[in-house]
Amino acid sequence: MEGVTDSGLATLPASDRPDVAARLRTALLGASFTADGLLELLGAPAYAALARSETVPALRATRGDTPLETLVRLFLLQQPVPHARVADMLPVDDLLGSGWLTRAGGDEVAATVDVRPYGGPDGEDWFIVSDLGCAVGGAGGIGQRHEGVVLGVGGASTTLAGITVRTPVSAALDLGTGSGIQALHAAQHATRVTAIDLNPRALHITALTLALSGAPAADLREGSLFEPVKEEETYDLIVSNPPFVISPDARLTYRDGGMSGDDLCRSLVQQAGERLTEGGFAQFLANWQHVAGEDWQDRVRSWVPRGCDAWIVQREVQDVNQYAELWLRDSGDHRGDTAEYQARYDAWLDEFEARKVKGVGFGWITLRKTGANVPSVTVEEWPHPIEQPLGETIRAHFDRLDYLREHDDADLLEGHFRLAVEVVQEQVGLPGAEDPEHVVLRQHRGMRRATKVDTVGAGFAGVCDGSLSAGRILDAIAQLMGEDPVLLRDRTPAQIRLLVEQGFLEPTG
Repeated sequence: MEGVTDSGLATLPASDRPDVAARLRTALLGASFTADGLLELLGAPAYAALARSETVPALRATRGDTPLETLVRLFLLQQPVPHARVADMLPVDDLLGSGWLTRAGGDEVAATVDVRPYGGPDGEDWFIVSDLGCAVGGAGGIGQRHEGVVLGVGGASTTLAGITVRTPVSAALDLGTGSGIQALHAAQHATRVTAIDLNPRALHITALTLALSGAPAADLREGSLFEPVKEEETYDLIVSNPPFVISPDARLTYRDGGMSGDDLCRSLVQQAGERLTEGGFAQFLANWQHVAGEDWQDRVRSWVPRGCDAWIVQREVQDVNQYAELWLRDSGDHRGDTAEYQARYDAWLDEFEARKVKGVGFGWITLRKTGANVPSVTVEEWPHPIEQPLGETIRAHFDRLDYLREHDDADLLEGHFRLAVEVVQEQVGLPGAEDPEHVVLRQHRGMRRATKVDTVGAGFAGVCDGSLSAGRILDAIAQLMGEDPVLLRDRTPAQIRLLVEQGFLEPTG
């Protein structure tokens, strides 16, 4: 069949024709085929439906014949359109020759890949390329069972992009690049970007994503995990949205790692340390098993390589039934033969039962290479809402770790601190009571933490503006409360240390 590979997937556009990609990009931008343009054309409800892989509202909103409506139907909704209608807005002959378009019978043309507008963090107009019908990646029920299928933007990929530390670096590595979303982000602040994937089709699509988005080409390498990385190579930033799904087989390359249990994520994290430069960050999304009789925090803590600080955050936990159902829907098994679906479901539960797995955690792992004698490893559960992007919050977390490591309690009392922006105080108690039962400090930025403090802690935080040392503030509080200032100085540094670690207080000197 013309335009289809032996695997049943569409033949991809040529990745060695950046000139054609550049002309296509110019044409798309000229027609306002951008994230903002789509929102204005479709309206918020239909635009949001696209993110759920629901196309009917968008089809209804593009029944006219404007250039933008035509491009939406062609590249987003995979509808054939008349050749004559696109000839005035696109370099059709070049796109047919290089494989972006194919003839669809009669006088119509069709897209060979999905092209989805994607807004960059600073307002850039980017485009993410993926296989047809796979623009929304990750647990979206796309129903694709081809081993080499390449997905586009999903919740996992945007989460990783949002938590990544965005400081200028010399070398960045995107491991398991997929459609190239992380490589595209990294290209904005890294001099050199390397993208690795086991699936050669993913590398091909990554090249298309970068070219169509006007980004520099990446060093594309085929292989598993760090295998394609040379022994002497290190990176300032490593990011990975790996095939972390814990499954009984390896049917789908984009999600199933092909290793037992959570071994792929463990291997990825453990091997990252030796690939980082001093001070470099490695950031991953991961799943981990909750095993009967074992503390999940101890499990993931054991993955952290020597010489690295780590911050591991569990965002969600699912029982094994929920987990199996989620990923069976992802591959569309729930829409197939009932007996086959039940057999696959049984296989998942058999695998979990054999390993005594009661649930699966999902979250993110950040490593930072450090020269500290005693690295810091923080493992926590935080299922509450956060504010994305979180990259600057994560970078600041590790900066504060350095500060606390370098300052003992006496140094803290000499230090100056400032209350972080948008921190509010809440007092909880019975109506009419003279004193609150407890006081809570709450962040409205970043992690949006809340922490309980005593009267001294609340009073201390409230007057921290960087002008007075911690010791002088405590002396004033002791005088107001009629307490011994020496005893107050002795017992308060632990609370100050916690408020600094969690980002409520920022050192100013």
